[in-house]
Amino acid sequence: MPASAPNQHQNQNRLETATDQAIAACGGEAREAVKALIITNEFLERRLEELASPGYARGRVLPRDRKDWYD
Repeated sequence: MPASAPNQHQNQNRLETATDQAIAACGGEAREAVKALIITNEFLERRLEELASPGYARGRVLPRDRKDWYD
């Protein structure tokens, strides 16, 4: 058995558990769970776009190349 097989099994179990939890959170309705996850994904995509925007940060985010700022 390849070394990655236990990790793959753990990931599959984690995915199954998360799926069951999402469906349960939506009253057992799989269709509603899919809708909720799509809405959540769209929200996170918009949030990521905001955070990646230089105008949003307005200089509040430290540039990664300025190591002297972290001392």
